Amino acid sequence: MEHITSICILALLAIVFLQSGIDKVTDWKGNLGWLQSHFANSPLKNSVPLSLGIITLLEIGSGVTAIIGAVLLYVQGDNCIAILSGSLSAVTFLMLFLGQRLAKDYPGAQGIVVYFIPTVFLLYILLN
Repeated sequence: MEHITSICILALLAIVFLQSGIDKVTDWKGNLGWLQSHFANSPLKNSVPLSLGIITLLEIGSGVTAIIGAVLLYVQGDNCIAILSGSLSAVTFLMLFLGQRLAKDYPGAQGIVVYFIPTVFLLYILLN
């Protein structure tokens, strides 16, 4: 399989983002309440509902494009949607990372880096 590494990373991104995005949609109130307390002492305290909506859309978009990108890469060898997914995923992780840093949740920010590294590797593979 020519694109196995890229497809595996895209599968990882699909799982991470679809699970997280669907959880936010199905438990909006619970996530909103937790995030409002998490960001209570940060510059984001007044924009949590808007931020949650934006992150939810980005996560679902990243997950859906990861699935489509993996399928197109496998079936046609076309990496266009996979690159879009990797780029969208990188932006999403950077936004999540920024939020954790602003909330001074440094262990949470460290956890995001674990997902960001393979995302950057995916982009490297697809663009070289």
